[in-house]
Amino acid sequence: MNGIFLEGDYVYLRPPVMEDVDFFYKWNNDFITCGKTGESLPSPLDDVEKYLTKKSGDRVWFTIVEKLSNKVIGETGLLRMYPTWRTTDLSMIIPDEVDQRKGYGKEAINLMMNYAFGFLNFNRISIGVVGFNTNAIEFYKKVGFKQEGIQEQGYYYNYKYYDFIMMRVLKNEFIALNYP
Repeated sequence: MNGIFLEGDYVYLRPPVMEDVDFFYKWNNDFITCGKTGESLPSPLDDVEKYLTKKSGDRVWFTIVEKLSNKVIGETGLLRMYPTWRTTDLSMIIPDEVDQRKGYGKEAINLMMNYAFGFLNFNRISIGVVGFNTNAIEFYKKVGFKQEGIQEQGYYYNYKYYDFIMMRVLKNEFIALNYP
């Protein structure tokens, strides 16, 4: 378990490594997953490899690994980080239904929010969710996010327009929910 950055009871987060390429290649080319993440074109293998090694000053990215099996199950990260404004956007996906609804996502997102609100001292985390991804919308509400806006027909997928739901959680709300 070398390279662990954040660790919970069931998952740990670590930086992506080249050995993750098969996982990301598969899911970056899955039609339904791409529809939920906004990817509009297939990802060639060399693009996925470049993505895994990309460094950027305004984002941090992690692979979500199930601890018991050391199986890669997803990805999460903070992007568009604005330390001056103390705000960032969050992204998370556990694409395989086999790995969903087991508490892994809740633990991973809480690790990320603890990191963002605690270590990085952000005050606000935002996320955008495609309107047809109702499971994700309900999940984010359960972990403290609130809907703050809708970009009507702001998302195009599979020949249809969908709303794009804007959500956010503030530091004091996260603390009140998790540390009463």
